[in-house]
Amino acid sequence: MEVVTHFVNDTVEFYKWSLSIADKRVEKWPLMSTPLPTLVISCLYLLFLWAGPRYMQDRQPYTLRKTLIVYNFSMVVLNFYIAKELLLGSKAAGYSYLCQPVNYSNDVNEVRIASALWWYYISKGVEFLDTVFFILRKKFNQVSFLHVYHHCTMFILWWIGIKWVPGGQSFFGATINSSIHVLMYGYYGLAALGPQMQKYLWWKKYLTIIQMIQFHVTIGHAGHSLYTGCPFPNWMQWALIGYAVTFIILFANFYYHAYRRKPSSSQKGGKPVANGSSMVTNGHSKAEALEDNGKRQKKGRAKRE
Repeated sequence: MEVVTHFVNDTVEFYKWSLSIADKRVEKWPLMSTPLPTLVISCLYLLFLWAGPRYMQDRQPYTLRKTLIVYNFSMVVLNFYIAKELLLGSKAAGYSYLCQPVNYSNDVNEVRIASALWWYYISKGVEFLDTVFFILRKKFNQVSFLHVYHHCTMFILWWIGIKWVPGGQSFFGATINSSIHVLMYGYYGLAALGPQMQKYLWWKKYLTIIQMIQFHVTIGHAGHSLYTGCPFPNWMQWALIGYAVTFIILFANFYYHAYRRKPSSSQKGGKPVANGSSMVTNGHSKAEALEDNGKRQKKGRAKRE
């Protein structure tokens, strides 16, 4: 019992010390004074993952077509805004793309970058709605481990990033990722418009490739910073490398099963998945329409028989 007490006391003391070196500029910003709101939202997300499928089990799936169109294109706008602010702010501040320590001053460009990174953190919380929509539409198979791992960890880890390093090297990964999300949610938005858009969505496979390239670039960028002794917290660089490696493994596994492995005869009608979810994820695909038509035809034959 004494060991547990010492551990708890040491943890509390470490947390108090860490707050003393946190960025004072962001402590009054929404959700930033304490990690409690972020942890509560994340726990509610995990609770919904458990309760949502049980609630929907005996209910008809929601269509949510208009909601998905508005949501996806809103995410395009949000991510475009974040990428634009990071690019313009970093250029105005004279940032280096190879090594950039955090500047904790109230310089207008530094605050602009910190604000854009805060919006990036907020966007990771909004992205929980991806999962909510899957479950309400009874697309339970799309809520994979990769999907949940990505959504839950990003929101928590970026709270840490904004609390201690809302600038410097942090801008690099957020700029790349938000730019990719412009493409990704643009794809989802087009897919949500209906099966007639399917012929324009031939590039879905390349979204996954771009995402995997992103993780390799992130590792290379962090590794270069460590090698050159860039004055950015080393523990964050190592954590970023480890985190990116997990995504490379998970995405590579997904890519293999979605595009490389030859499907068996019983799987030929299946849908590939991306980002841990259906390739069309939030939208409607031609495959879904064919699947629904097949179900109706089978029901019709059963009635006639």
